[in-house]
Amino acid sequence: MSTPVPTPTQTAASLARGVTATGWYIATSMVFFLLGTVAVWGLVVLIAREGWRNPVTLLVYVVSAVVVVVATVLLLTRYRRDGDLDDSDRPSWRRRFLSLPVIAAVLASIALGVVAGSALLGAALVGATLCLVRWGPGIRWRGVVLLEIALVALWLLEQAGPMPRSDAFVLVFFAVVLPMTQALSLWSWDVVLELDRARRTEARLAAVQERLRLAGELHDLQGHHLQVIALQLELAERMIERDPDAAARQIALARTSVDEARDGTRALAGRFRGVPLPDELANAADLLRAAGLAVALDVAGDAASAPADLLGPVIRECTTNVLKHGGGAWARLGLERVGDVWRLTMANDPGPGSTIGSGAGLEGIAHRIGVAGGDVASSRDDASFTLVVTVPADGSAA
Repeated sequence: MSTPVPTPTQTAASLARGVTATGWYIATSMVFFLLGTVAVWGLVVLIAREGWRNPVTLLVYVVSAVVVVVATVLLLTRYRRDGDLDDSDRPSWRRRFLSLPVIAAVLASIALGVVAGSALLGAALVGATLCLVRWGPGIRWRGVVLLEIALVALWLLEQAGPMPRSDAFVLVFFAVVLPMTQALSLWSWDVVLELDRARRTEARLAAVQERLRLAGELHDLQGHHLQVIALQLELAERMIERDPDAAARQIALARTSVDEARDGTRALAGRFRGVPLPDELANAADLLRAAGLAVALDVAGDAASAPADLLGPVIRECTTNVLKHGGGAWARLGLERVGDVWRLTMANDPGPGSTIGSGAGLEGIAHRIGVAGGDVASSRDDASFTLVVTVPADGSAA
């Protein structure tokens, strides 16, 4: 009994799920290590040093710890989202470092250090927070090395303080290892993303090569048949007065050649329509960026299994409309699976005098999607035009 061989679409979807699972594992590990650090220090501050007797100390420590953990989750979410953007589309350094989660986490970390009576804890938490911000190549690791040296120096200074010798090693271990753990985890996540990006680039290049091959085949097919048809019609033209029957036979042969060319072209077109939707969306984003728009692309990992024969024409039609009638500065493309349906979202800011959203294009899209059991919804205001197309997960063009 033979073992089924997975299709390229199934393989891509499986790899995408693996990347997503790896991301969740890394993020969860980072959050749990942070929780462990805060909890261990909390036990010393609130129990061993009887901090629980002071309600203000207890409240400040708990609230600050919650703020640090929540801000870390938000920063990890943003870090993962920004990883799929080009450098030109990522937020500026001001938006990265002066964002609310970063400021809240830094202030809460300082508060934890003050309540715990340890500059070591505060510095470690601040450093761990700053690790979650995207830096330039090599900057994060240089910063971590300097931070570790500073943490060891702070630990040596605090040895003369009130920290009990029995719990010093455990506390110092968690405080010193926390920033390094965050940096190592993010480095491993960046490596996974880079490998996945290389895999997707390789798949796109393979698709481009396939298109070039199809274009060459189409050129050869059409060139051969057109040359034959031209010769047959020229022969018929010369023979039509001397031998009408022979001329008619040549015309019939030319008609046969036309049918063969049409059938061959249809077969090639059918192979061309097999382009996966992630490639369609990536190509659309490249076209829009080439036109000067800032493009945000959000594609589900298993998007290759979405019905390309339904959504592919929609993507091409909408991209054409944005280029011809949009006139704005940005566009957003997204494809995700929600339950039993796929949801395609395309949005842009219509420029002054834009006519996007009107005309027969949307009506044609709505008709095709409606026949397949899907739905099309559009909305427009002064700031944006949004088109949302939903189709059944197992749908296909009629």
